[in-house]
Amino acid sequence: MNTTKDYKKRIGSLKKEYEKLKQGKESLLNIIYEAELPETVYNSNAIENSTLTIKETEKILMELEISRDVSLREVFEAKNLATVSEYIQEKAKEKEIDSEMILLLHKMLITNINNEIAGRYRKDGEYVRVGTYIAPAPEQVERMMDNATLEYASDIEGYFIDKIARFHLEFEHIHPFIDGNGRIGRVLINYQLIRLGFPPLIVRNKGKQKYYESFKEYENNKKTSNMAKILTLALLESFHKRITYLKSEKIVSLKGYSKTQKRSFNTLLNSARRQTIPAFREKGVWKIGM
Repeated sequence: MNTTKDYKKRIGSLKKEYEKLKQGKESLLNIIYEAELPETVYNSNAIENSTLTIKETEKILMELEISRDVSLREVFEAKNLATVSEYIQEKAKEKEIDSEMILLLHKMLITNINNEIAGRYRKDGEYVRVGTYIAPAPEQVERMMDNATLEYASDIEGYFIDKIARFHLEFEHIHPFIDGNGRIGRVLINYQLIRLGFPPLIVRNKGKQKYYESFKEYENNKKTSNMAKILTLALLESFHKRITYLKSEKIVSLKGYSKTQKRSFNTLLNSARRQTIPAFREKGVWKIGM
């Protein structure tokens, strides 16, 4: 099952509006990206069980002290992922994803965390397990990664969200690295989106149960539709946020909006989660333009 016609229509409409509104406002888009960077970093690391809060992540990226002792590893995880996320903003426009770029991004991510494995695929004897899932043997990794990148690049008929979802699922299936697979996989989602002219999205920690379930479905029957839906909703939210700012609308909390409009907050919240209203999250709080 591929992305539905309704979602394709909504994405197409928002992309057209986004392209029109962003003319001459690249500086605003850069400010939005910089402002949401701690949120992006926090969510991706939290999915991997980092103990940092979003406020702590923000302070670490701003080189400020935090009120408790945290491991040096978690500090580098936050700083390195921010560096990688900023790096792809420009580099994604220059070249298609290939093993050289993936290895470079991994080196940037893992440096000062585990330098011995930074910037290389798993080698002989290096097996990895995620829960009950055992990833392919290290001898297969390079070939499988070459096949995955080639398949993605050569699919000129597939819808972009379906292609990105399939690549992400296959990347995590291969699990090419000893450490950093999830974070690099999510970086690559945004690399692919930016390269295609779309805004980056955030895969959120609060939705990680459905996110993990999509991997199980892929392992069991190669199903990609649930991952495609996760990415679609996240992309719609990213569009809604940027378009709201580009229109210079007054931004209020969804809860406040429900009171002024005398509408049920729970109804609005459900609509926000389905992205049938132009709501978006900032630091976990649902907001909307007036």
